Amino acid sequence: MEDNFILAASVAQVLEDAGAIVVGPFATMIDALEYLTDLTPIDGAILDIGLEEQESYPLADALQTTRIPFMFLTGVEKRHLPERFANSPHMGKPFSNDKLVQMLVKIGVTHT
Repeated sequence: MEDNFILAASVAQVLEDAGAIVVGPFATMIDALEYLTDLTPIDGAILDIGLEEQESYPLADALQTTRIPFMFLTGVEKRHLPERFANSPHMGKPFSNDKLVQMLVKIGVTHT
């Protein structure tokens, strides 16, 4: 989920170029949660914290519960995350495409 659709589309393109099959981006947390609850298997997720007037923490909670790897890609500094996400992978904006792919490999979402 990404609050800036253009940036989200660019992230999706980076992932597709790296060989990923991308679902989304989702414009709202409700859309993302519905996709997750449809039991459509996914390997992982990239979350921005701010999405419109919502935060993506409920989706992150759902991903943790289902043991689906995820990372935050956000302008929010890691030290401002809720304690339950203190050990969650985090990358700030702006970011490097190569480092983004490396982080996803590290958390087990994709391989090269």
